[in-house]
Amino acid sequence: MKKLSVVVPVYNEEETVNIFYNEFQKVTEKINYETELWFIDDGSKDNTLEEIRRLNNKDNTVHYVSFSRNFGKEAGLLAGLERAKGDLVAVMDVDLQDPPELLPKMIRLVEEDGYDAVATRRKDREGESKIRSFFARMFYRLINKMTNLNLVDGARDFRVMTRQMVKSILKMPERQRFSKGLFNWVGFNTYYLSFENRERVAGSTSWSFGGLLKYAIEGFVDFSTTPLTFVTGLGATSFGLSILGAIIVLVRAIVAPHASAFGWSSMAVIILFFSGLQLLSLGIVGRYIAEIYLEVKSRPVYLVKEEK
Repeated sequence: MKKLSVVVPVYNEEETVNIFYNEFQKVTEKINYETELWFIDDGSKDNTLEEIRRLNNKDNTVHYVSFSRNFGKEAGLLAGLERAKGDLVAVMDVDLQDPPELLPKMIRLVEEDGYDAVATRRKDREGESKIRSFFARMFYRLINKMTNLNLVDGARDFRVMTRQMVKSILKMPERQRFSKGLFNWVGFNTYYLSFENRERVAGSTSWSFGGLLKYAIEGFVDFSTTPLTFVTGLGATSFGLSILGAIIVLVRAIVAPHASAFGWSSMAVIILFFSGLQLLSLGIVGRYIAEIYLEVKSRPVYLVKEEK
């Protein structure tokens, strides 16, 4: 019998682990696949690991990896994909915002329609704040314009992939990972299955607005050099303006040598403006240098404290 591996990264999810497991068990009865469930505990500080251990003790299809500390969801996804042995591999969240009951249909689309992956996307962002929704939509528009990616607005990490696609993803050795981009970059024939947005079944999300912003910046830096081109354009514009300013000052000195000089406030504004441009440019370039710095150190993406 073929095997389905399901990778579930978790962080401080003691309230949802058992609920997810029970819902997932209902689905296993509807698919003709042997299953293995991989919980990747990302250094949880609550009783998440204890709940997973209990499941592991009573069900030999449940496995887990526990990190030595919090390394982030991307590290959890990588650890799960590296350990998944199934013919098909699914990635999903534990909070049931990714409905397990979609799995039979997703598997059927891969098997019968020849897709390499079936991913999911939310039809709407009901229940999400307007500010958060606005920035999310802007992120998808900008990253698609600035990169060769074609990320679908509302796309979730929840997807079912063939073994071939998973192997291709694991061939990419970068440590600063942006999985949505990696899933898209490898290509393969992917179908997006839409579903109504769902609230968490319990607990609260560990994703803050700042964390999502950092994640978005990671995506831009990993897959686009457009910000560097923007910095080059700023430099060229600043240089052109400085030449124009020098010409104006020279002509003014010739035509009206006794005219009063520009006010100090105007000069202060000009200095602040160009100083700001320089700092902005240094910040953008520095972000790329930081990525290189982190990559060349070759530190592991995660460290395992316990695995079973």
